[in-house]
Formats: sequence, C-alpha cells, structure tokens
Amino acid sequence: MAAGAKVVRWWRWLVAAAAALAAALGAPLPDGNDLEGPATPSYVQHVLPSFGSAVFGDPDEQIGEKVSAWSNESGVNPEELGEYAEGDILFPATARNGLATTMARWPEGVVPYKFSSQFSYRDQELLQEAFRHYHEFTCIKFVPYTNQPDYIYITSSSTGCWSSVGRVGGMQEVNLQSPGCTSTVGTPIHELMHALGFLHEQNRWERDRYVTIHWENIQQGREDNFQAATKESTDDYGVPYDYDSVMHYSANAFTKNGRPTIVPMDSNAQLGQRRGLSKGDIKKLNSMYGCKMSELPKRNSSIASFIDNISAFFG
Repeated sequence: MAAGAKVVRWWRWLVAAAAALAAALGAPLPDGNDLEGPATPSYVQHVLPSFGSAVFGDPDEQIGEKVSAWSNESGVNPEELGEYAEGDILFPATARNGLATTMARWPEGVVPYKFSSQFSYRDQELLQEAFRHYHEFTCIKFVPYTNQPDYIYITSSSTGCWSSVGRVGGMQEVNLQSPGCTSTVGTPIHELMHALGFLHEQNRWERDRYVTIHWENIQQGREDNFQAATKESTDDYGVPYDYDSVMHYSANAFTKNGRPTIVPMDSNAQLGQRRGLSKGDIKKLNSMYGCKMSELPKRNSSIASFIDNISAFFG
C-alpha cells in the first residue's frame, strides 16, 4: 500500500475514533463529511491519549500462529487468542456496549461486502450462513459490493480473527483466518457484530452483578480486556445482561493457568457460545438500527428453531 493511502486510512480511523469518544463523553460530533478528510490535529491529540498506545496496532502474524494451532478442544474461542484491543478489535475500543454515534452505523443497516480470494467455497458458504442469521431476524442487509463508498472487505490473512467497530468509512477489513476463525458460524457472526458497532458483553457496566472476574487467572498484560464500562457511557438498548450473547467471552478467555477468568453467578449459565445470535443480540441490533417489525423478513424455520432452542437451553 502506498504511503499516501496509508495516511488516508489512518485518518479515517482517527476520525471515527474521535466520533465514538465524543459520543461516549457527550461532546459534539464532527460533521459526517469529515470522514473524507483529516481531522483537526487538536481533536486527534485529545482523543489518542484516551485510548492508549496499543489501539492502532498492525495485524500480527504471531497471533495467526496461535489461531493455526487452535482446535475445538482449546477451551477458548479463536478470537480470544488475539492481542489486539479486547482481543479482536483493531480499532479504538470505547466504553460502550453499542456505539451511540450514528456516524459509526451503516445507513439503513445496509453493509456492502466483498470476499478476498483466500476463502474456499466452504468458507464462503459459512459466511453466507452468518449473513442469513442477520437477514432472518434483523433489518441488517449484507449486500455484494458494487462500488459503494463504504464497505467491509472480508479477508483471511494469517493474523487471527479481528474487526474494527462500527462503520469506519471507505474499505474496512474484517479478518477471519481460515480454518480457525471459520470453524463455526458464530465467530464470523461475532466479528460482524463488531463491524456493526458492538463491543463485548462482559464489559458492560453492571457485569459484576452477573459474573465474577478472576483477575488472578488473567494473562499478564491482558487485564484491560476485562475493564467494565461506566454506566454513563453505556447504552444497553433495554436488554438485560446476556450470558447467551454471541459477544460474550468464554469462561477461560485469556487464562494464564487453565482456570476460569469469568465465572457466572448463575450456575446454570454457560458463556461464550458461538452458534448464533441470541435473542438479546437480536433485540439490541434491531433497537440500534431502528428496525421496524414490518421491515423484518418472515422467519426461516431452521434458523428460527435454532435461536429458540439455544435460548431455551440457556434459559
């Protein structure tokens, strides 16, 4: 990539980060047209210290090596092997469960996408299945890229599972290293939730009422992945804490000793499912994007039954 193109890309990320932080702090948002040009240096200088130095890291092939060694018996989800922000976010993480700024949302819930040539036919079928989960229960529409200005480019480089949060502007990558990140439909659904504007469930402000974080079991240097948001900066869209969310870490996420880092207070709850959207995820998506019941498609029996079954299983 040419140096000039890299600068433009980083400016886009900086402006989107500024918008997200402004929303979290109640500050005025930059005009949406600012996505097309540099942000003011003073604004960027104010934003960057709030996020820390690790936010703007590059995709890391050492993480890819960990994902290559991952298996279903590893005890964690593949996206929990990352060393990006909160494990799998290659974009500034704001203290929110869902980004409040409309600037970071996809207009009318339409998300143009393009697959890289790295994916096998089987992988592409899995990604289409992930799209169907959204199409079935929300007004989100993933549509093939046809020269739209903003779109997601779904890649499979050897750098793990990661996404930015919300609409960045221009082309933005969602990386799903195959086969680790495409072993189950839930991991693509999880990363697409990030691209739609959501962060991890266990970082909600009220999480300590529902789970116990065992800091003594967390890998050194990964403690920030478990920092809870503040009540003032959180928008939960009226959905209670959701053990079943596809955005929840697994119990052993970032463990250093094989012992749980997150223990639910409900002894019947299981954490970290990656089989599909929960009912809570669906409600938050529809609330965030203003989906109307009349706009929702008729339920497909197979996916609808799946959602009902996992909801019944998790109570």
